[in-house]
Amino acid sequence: MEPYLKKLRHYAGHLPLMSADYGASEGWVGSNVNPTLPPEEFIPLEKLKGEEMENFSSIHYIESEPVGLTEVEVGKIYEVVITNFAGLYRYRLGDIVKIAGFHNSTPELQFICRRSLVLSINIDKNTEKDLQLAVEEAEKLLAAEKLELSSDSASEDVLSGCANSMDLAFVDAGYVGSRKIKTIGALELRVLQKGTFGQVMDHYLSLGGAVSQFKTPRFVGQSNSKVLQILSRNVTQSYFSTAYGL
Repeated sequence: MEPYLKKLRHYAGHLPLMSADYGASEGWVGSNVNPTLPPEEFIPLEKLKGEEMENFSSIHYIESEPVGLTEVEVGKIYEVVITNFAGLYRYRLGDIVKIAGFHNSTPELQFICRRSLVLSINIDKNTEKDLQLAVEEAEKLLAAEKLELSSDSASEDVLSGCANSMDLAFVDAGYVGSRKIKTIGALELRVLQKGTFGQVMDHYLSLGGAVSQFKTPRFVGQSNSKVLQILSRNVTQSYFSTAYGL
């Protein structure tokens, strides 16, 4: 839910936001037993046997031995590993979570990002969280003009500034170094026609997916040519970053 919190709070106003649970197709992981907590914090379900966490030290995936739910430490980051009655044994869910605290002896989880989603062009490694932070930097420029990401009235200067802000927001050393020596080209910000992501959803549904399981992709690899075609043919404007020179 974290990527949508600001938008939800914008429309919800003073109303509290509550999220009931945290689950996946492989099984339920946590339940929000305290609705007064921020909606991005959850408590794992009580059935602890077979559910473990795997240490996640950095975005370079330096790993240690799996630890049990009662052995995790507040403030540290882990990957969820699940065992269920359907036959999954120590299945890596791919969700990266942070231990925000404890409810009695049960850890409270804060979802951080998906582990498998790493943007790497050269020697850089940027996660889904890094991308979200970059988008939020661009949003600040739009907010100053009282505009939103979905607005079609932003000026060229504002959109060019958004491209620069996003480019500078990626602080990974591999990315910054590669941009400076031009082994990674300028970041390109593309403006899409309204309804483009609806077409992306229609494509996934045509492959047999369910609406309830659809998540708008944040990374689209070269192998996903159909989605890339949908995105490319709906481009209305394009802006290149000049943050590291032309």
